[in-house]
Amino acid sequence: MITYDLFTAFIIIAILMPLASAIILLLMLSFEQEISLLKNENTKVILEKELQHSEYMQLNQQIQPHFLFNTVNLLLSLARLKKTEQLIEVLEQLSLFLRFRYQIKDQLIPFEKELNHAKNFLFIQQIRFGQRLKVDFQIEQGLERILVPPYLLQTLIENAFKHGIEKKIGQVSLFISFTHEAPNAVLEVSNNGVGVNRIITFPDEIFKGHGLYNIYRRLELLFGNDISLVLKPKAGGGTQVFIRWPYIMENSEEEEQE
Repeated sequence: MITYDLFTAFIIIAILMPLASAIILLLMLSFEQEISLLKNENTKVILEKELQHSEYMQLNQQIQPHFLFNTVNLLLSLARLKKTEQLIEVLEQLSLFLRFRYQIKDQLIPFEKELNHAKNFLFIQQIRFGQRLKVDFQIEQGLERILVPPYLLQTLIENAFKHGIEKKIGQVSLFISFTHEAPNAVLEVSNNGVGVNRIITFPDEIFKGHGLYNIYRRLELLFGNDISLVLKPKAGGGTQVFIRWPYIMENSEEEEQE
């Protein structure tokens, strides 16, 4: 015969079991939703990274036709003047310039590689301008292995020619400085051509589609807000461009293993 206490226990269990089941079911549904939410967030992050990488590579591969047009005109002029030796030298440098652009796929490369690429560009410009052009470098010792976005220096130099140096009559000069100011790498490219009349700090909507905006956007995709790009009027005429981004040194051990 069932006692009163046992009967009461059965009643309590009968009441609590559905309630406990409902609570467990709710917890399971909540857990599943949390897992689903985490999966969706993870997928979103992956898609955003892929989108950023795609945008970065598109920005990376943009080639300014201005330089190519000028180089073709230079080649035609050298051919007409029958300056065969210079013609061959320019073709060699142009070949190296184009090969670099289609071989480099990394988001960051040692500054030494970027500097050599920029010098291929400058060699052609030196032939164009002759003794009118003076170029000075001030590269802090030991910075050859600092990582930079590809085409960074070359784009700055090309921009200096297109918007400043080519518009100036007479002697023209270009100054390139690369230093380390912890925790940043600092790159300066200045020229005495036609300059800006005010300090411009990026992002600046006026420069969208411009080579400098391309540089800023690539740096932003790589380093977020830990960057700066500033244009300043140069004393005596011209423009100074300063870029800062986090100092990252190439890992020599990994490179040797590869």
